[in-house]
Amino acid sequence: MKVSIIIPFYNEEENVAALLREIRACQPGAEIIAVDDGSTDGTAAAIRGISGVRYLGNGENLGQSAALYYGLHAATGDVCVMLDGDGQNDPRDIGKLLAKIGEYDLVCGYREKRRDNFARRLASRIGNGCRRLALPDPIRDTGCSLKAMKRECVRHLIPFNGLHRYIAALLGSAGKKICELPVNHRQRRFGVSKYTIGGRAWRGLYDLIGVGWYIKRQIHWRKEPYRYD
Repeated sequence: MKVSIIIPFYNEEENVAALLREIRACQPGAEIIAVDDGSTDGTAAAIRGISGVRYLGNGENLGQSAALYYGLHAATGDVCVMLDGDGQNDPRDIGKLLAKIGEYDLVCGYREKRRDNFARRLASRIGNGCRRLALPDPIRDTGCSLKAMKRECVRHLIPFNGLHRYIAALLGSAGKKICELPVNHRQRRFGVSKYTIGGRAWRGLYDLIGVGWYIKRQIHWRKEPYRYD
């Protein structure tokens, strides 16, 4: 089983080197794909400075979902692992997710002990609750970026800003098997978060309506109409 690990980065020059080396130490045989999402600092140079890492670069800042989608389509592994570039996901948990991928199509981590402030934890709980009520999405922590997915599932994803929060909903609506596992959540050491609570709330509501519409209107093929090599 070949593994591809996709990490989006945006203005994370202080976190790049340590995180990529940590991932390599935990998964020495994996394909590591680092996607620079139009950073304006030294992120691109920091990525290129780490040997054995595939560099992909967006010419402009298009968002985390765009960077992930780009990396997923560039991946050559049988399994795609996704995690954040801020260092809060623990690469040591990747092996735990991969151990379950034979039984499931998507394995999602959930942050058992979050290292965020109360306001972020509360906003996340409300957002996750609304999403589970509105969509066929059983996972409790869509904000945890650490996920492992069979590469064949990539074709069920559609590119839009906010996609990374709805991967489980899209794959669940396609009949894929999904499970969750508790994972470690670490405090951010360098840099600042690129999200605000208010901005995420409004965009989340907008996305929720759009994804709900898509899931109800999508075509479910009884037999595969195309061949995917």
